[in-house]
Amino acid sequence: MWNNESWSPYRRYSDNPVDDLAEQNIDLFINISASPFAMGKIRERDSIIQDYCRRHRRPFLYVNQVGANTELVFDGSSCAFDATGALQLRAASFREDLVYWKPGLEPLKPVHPPDVATLHDALVLGVGDYFRKTGSFNRAVVGLSGGIDSAVTCAIAVAALGPENVVGITMPSRVSSEGSIIDSKALAENLGIALHMVPISPAVSSFTDMLAELFAGTTPGIAEENIQARTRGVTLMAVCNKFGDLLLTTGNKSELATGYATLYGDMSGGLAVLSDVFKTQVYELAEYINERASTEIIPQSTISKPPSAELRPDQRDTDSLPPYEILDDILRRYIENGKSETDITAAGHDESIVREVLQMVDRNEYKRRQMAPGLRVTNKAFGIGRRLPIVMRWRPIETQPVTV
Repeated sequence: MWNNESWSPYRRYSDNPVDDLAEQNIDLFINISASPFAMGKIRERDSIIQDYCRRHRRPFLYVNQVGANTELVFDGSSCAFDATGALQLRAASFREDLVYWKPGLEPLKPVHPPDVATLHDALVLGVGDYFRKTGSFNRAVVGLSGGIDSAVTCAIAVAALGPENVVGITMPSRVSSEGSIIDSKALAENLGIALHMVPISPAVSSFTDMLAELFAGTTPGIAEENIQARTRGVTLMAVCNKFGDLLLTTGNKSELATGYATLYGDMSGGLAVLSDVFKTQVYELAEYINERASTEIIPQSTISKPPSAELRPDQRDTDSLPPYEILDDILRRYIENGKSETDITAAGHDESIVREVLQMVDRNEYKRRQMAPGLRVTNKAFGIGRRLPIVMRWRPIETQPVTV
């Protein structure tokens, strides 16, 4: 169906099976499909089907798989279009459904929910089916930092599994703000999940003392900061091992793209729920989750405060990264649309910022190769659909030393 030369960017072959069938004077087209979800794809499918209907004057039945298998989420959204290209019937999205079609129904106006709504439902289905189909884990564990990423991840897990099957663990250190602890408690209470507090300061101090002689004469920096993240990773994995649970990692696509994540720290876990969701979209999800519930699930203070890894006093993400509105647009153009540095700069971005961002993406492939499998919700996610060598002689831009 996608091999439509007059519309689709996915054309791969010279033959078009739909056109070939039309020449045989068939009555209608039936497409039995396993088409993975990506934001905006339902609209794309509708446009392709309508093109075929109008071109060949035949009705078209589209029957799609629903459910999730590891990275891939199948949205269902089966539909029927008449010979004029008018929508006649639409089955449910992101859940099983049974509908009957009788030709000659009154046309329906195609209604496409906002992208944030389908994104939310895709992630919920992805998490739920991961647990249901593996059958290997008792509960989901989420490390709650008081930040937006862990809050959205936790809310999605609760929607997928129920509050009784989700456990939050907050792990304050000496540099954690009181507001982060308060926000974690408020989120857990709003979601109705169990929350445990495990302070990590004793472990961080022990690691710091252990390394003091080896690190003597050096300036404290990222290595010392990341001891906190890795201590949290050890703590969370210990809980999961003890009770047969699965740790959900909370890193988003913006962080994973730029390497703003700690190996064996916040990247630890079994399923990366937000790995294909940019930071700006995480904020949209938070607002949508509250709007959908008609109450404050994710505390407003979590949404409004400046994002921070809280690995040093008064740290802000913007200390290391461009503002997310700028960063995400650059990343989307580079990763999902395949645009070059020249193209992205021509679109209005500062050349030095573009170059810096692209360098970060390219030199952090080795981190992404070690990340947990993530849920694919765009046309180009990290993982199996985007294979790049970690080591290659050619580089589009000069790279700099890496940071782990």
